[in-house]
Amino acid sequence: MAPFSKKNKSKKSFPVKVTTMDAELEFHVEWKATGRDLFDLVCRTIGLREMWYFGLQFIDSKGYVAWLKMEKKVQHQDIPKESPVPFLFLAKFFPEDVEEELVQEVTWHLFFLQVKESILSMDIYCPAEASVLLASYSMQAKYGDSEEATGKPGDLQSENLLPQRVIDQYQMTPEMWEEKIKVWYGDHRNMSREEAELEYLKVAQDRLEMYGANYFPISNKKESELWLGVTALGLNIYEKENRLLPKITFPWSEIKNISFSDKKFTIKPIEKSSPDFIFYSSKLRTNKLILELCIGNHDLFMRRRKPDSMEIQQMKVQAREERTRKQIEREKFAKMKQMYEISFREKEELHRRLLQVADEARLAQDALRQSEKTIELLAEKAKVAEEEALLLTQKAAEAEMEMQRIRISAIKTEEEKMLMEQKAREAEMIARQMVEDSERRAQEADRLKEELIKARLAEKVARDRLSTITDTSDFSCTGSSYRTQSTYRVPSSAYSGCIQPISLPVVTEEDLCGSGNAVEGDTGSELITARDMEDLSLEIEREKVEYQERSRSLQDQLNNLKSEIETLKLEDRQTSMDRLHEQLSLNGESKFVTLDKIRAGTTRARVAFFEEL
Repeated sequence: MAPFSKKNKSKKSFPVKVTTMDAELEFHVEWKATGRDLFDLVCRTIGLREMWYFGLQFIDSKGYVAWLKMEKKVQHQDIPKESPVPFLFLAKFFPEDVEEELVQEVTWHLFFLQVKESILSMDIYCPAEASVLLASYSMQAKYGDSEEATGKPGDLQSENLLPQRVIDQYQMTPEMWEEKIKVWYGDHRNMSREEAELEYLKVAQDRLEMYGANYFPISNKKESELWLGVTALGLNIYEKENRLLPKITFPWSEIKNISFSDKKFTIKPIEKSSPDFIFYSSKLRTNKLILELCIGNHDLFMRRRKPDSMEIQQMKVQAREERTRKQIEREKFAKMKQMYEISFREKEELHRRLLQVADEARLAQDALRQSEKTIELLAEKAKVAEEEALLLTQKAAEAEMEMQRIRISAIKTEEEKMLMEQKAREAEMIARQMVEDSERRAQEADRLKEELIKARLAEKVARDRLSTITDTSDFSCTGSSYRTQSTYRVPSSAYSGCIQPISLPVVTEEDLCGSGNAVEGDTGSELITARDMEDLSLEIEREKVEYQERSRSLQDQLNNLKSEIETLKLEDRQTSMDRLHEQLSLNGESKFVTLDKIRAGTTRARVAFFEEL
């Protein structure tokens, strides 16, 4: 933390060192300065206007925690005898609702740092699943949307994000815790530092039972050891072994007066029929601190129920204007960032294309050089081919002349061959005709021989018959003529071909038109117009429902994370506080449900119940 120094060289001054949650301030204050003078100087230095929540804490000569009294001189109080005198600038009182009451961003930031330190130092009990959620908001508040926090595994091991108690109770490596935190961290994208810190405080306020409570050991008339919790809403009474779930609560609205005498505290309720609420504390200095915290919390409680002062109204107006201005700046920055990312991507794309074109150009040049080499080689080959072609042309011309000569010789030989073949064919035809004539004449000679023989035989028969007739005396001859009729009838065949027509079925395609009645549904969308909610109770109810939905969704996420890491829990390292919180969760008990339950009944009944503890 970078020290901020503001020195006054007056001889009638003394040095002080004020340590805030994020800075160390050194001053020289006048010897007669009051606590208010020093406190106002610190508030002006850090720009804090909501100073009523804070105070200057120190350790007195007896070793007790004390707060600097505003109206008393600093040197007249039991401050440490050191130089410079050390003070802690801390929140002394807590608001009922951080979102509604805290105005300045510096106030949020100081509360955030103090609550975070209390959780990490285990002054405030925080279960494992809530610790992971709060760690993710802490990362968003520190890194924003930077990629630095989501880089390589192990980058967050140097960060103090989880209570050591949580780390020791689970068989999980730092990398495993880091992975769980980054899952939630990714859900907070586009959330500003102030919004992340406010969400951190809201989760702590709504989920952590010990948030905003100052604990002191007390006892009742039966000398039962108990705890007193001083909070923004009232006084809570806890059993010795249970500082999570109060047994009784007394709201500030029911308390009329608070006083103590030595070790005895007396609280007078507003309800006249109720007896005084009396408890005992063993140390006088502790009693003074209890009274101081009770008075301060009661005053703030009553102040919240009154209209805001002009100063607070101006602060709220300025805070709204400042948030609006920052929101515009964030939107402008987000737009510029988006444009930068787009231009960066375009630049990367152009660079990639440039490299691609350069590679293509290099390849083209290589191809061109290769082509030039190829052209030279082809030119040489073409020259050789041209010379060979010229030589072949000459040889072809010589071959052509030789072929002409051979062709002429062949033509002459062919004509002679054809003439000889024609003469051979004519000779063959003459020879074949002579053979045919010879055969025909031989056949005719044979026929004539047969006819000659037949004629000789007929002559011989006729001579024999004539000699017979000559020898006969009466000879008559009757001739019969024979008619031979030979009729040949060639049957006629009639072919009659009958072609039966083949009837192909004519398939007609009918258009199938589905004539269905269209069901027309009138869809009417009701437009819910925004209107001013004049009834304040309806507005409060709507906000309550939204809060319950967000709370339910957040609780589901926490339960899922709890079930994921449940199997890695080391039961032998669970503290009594862990087991107590687990039992409360199983019973469905929560911080505000418990408070609403124990506020039921009259003050008289609660005082009687306290006496019986």
